[in-house]
Amino acid sequence: MLAAYRGGRSERLPVWFMRQAGRSLPEYRAIRERAGLLEIGRVPELAAEVTLQPVRRYGVDAAIFFSDIVTPLQAIGVELEIRPGTGPVIASPVRSARDLSALRRFEPAVDAPWLGEGVRLAVAELDVPLIGFAGGPFTLASYLVEGGPSRAQTRTKALMLSEPLTWRRLLERLCDIALDSLRAQVQAGAAAVQVFDSWIGSLAPEQYERHVLPVVRRLFDGLSELGVPRIYFGVGTGHLLELIARAGPDVVGVDWRVPLDAARARLPGRVALQGNLDPAACLAPWPVLEREVLSVLERAPERGYVFNLGHGVLPESDPAALARIVELVHTFRREAAGVA
Repeated sequence: MLAAYRGGRSERLPVWFMRQAGRSLPEYRAIRERAGLLEIGRVPELAAEVTLQPVRRYGVDAAIFFSDIVTPLQAIGVELEIRPGTGPVIASPVRSARDLSALRRFEPAVDAPWLGEGVRLAVAELDVPLIGFAGGPFTLASYLVEGGPSRAQTRTKALMLSEPLTWRRLLERLCDIALDSLRAQVQAGAAAVQVFDSWIGSLAPEQYERHVLPVVRRLFDGLSELGVPRIYFGVGTGHLLELIARAGPDVVGVDWRVPLDAARARLPGRVALQGNLDPAACLAPWPVLEREVLSVLERAPERGYVFNLGHGVLPESDPAALARIVELVHTFRREAAGVA
């Protein structure tokens, strides 16, 4: 997988799933009966166990550390909760310059020592790479400004457009929080990092280029010193692909709306690809799911490619279906599929 992230090619295609740790796994649900999501993250042994569960069950080529993108915010004192069926809910939204005082610097060793310990425990048990992750600046800002999840991010974009200085200061603070979190995870053993900027697809290209791209570029520049592959992912970003590449990631996660061959043609050759099966396909009968997986693989580049979903695993997904996807990807051969 790490070779693929660096543009290489291997006989067996690597595969892992976003949100593979949790949600659909019965062994994870058993743990959730006695601990909440954020509580699991604060107990290193539980976080490591949930991280390992999908690797044991599916045989995927990477683990992704079990946590949440708002974990560093809670660790620095932002009052929030994760409500079932809703997501992160912020008690006091950030909507003015004075509200920025709630966002101090994140010091992992002091604020969240369990973060690095959980990564270390997981890495000690793994024979595949572990991916660390953090929330992207725009997506974290949208939760903070909206007070919770939002598909349209109307308050967020209004602040961005009407108070650009406050907006820039907000994103820079969130950039620093993400940097400090990812550095701590790599120091503890993470072999790659992924930035989930899930909601940037709501932005017009000129909005992203002017108000978000400079800070995201600063984030990826800061991560370059870590020497590990850097992945960037957002949902509904087909209109932003070229701008996303300018942010400087080594790998771009592509959602199911953009065919992989089209994404390959639009992105620089130095950028590897990850994706992009529609998560809803995992709910279909196996003959349909198999066809959809093969369609993705047939469009995939020969080099610099890791199979994944176009977003996260849906809670209704059958773990047996995901295991069959892994087997299919691992045994896929372009010649056998009739692909040049």
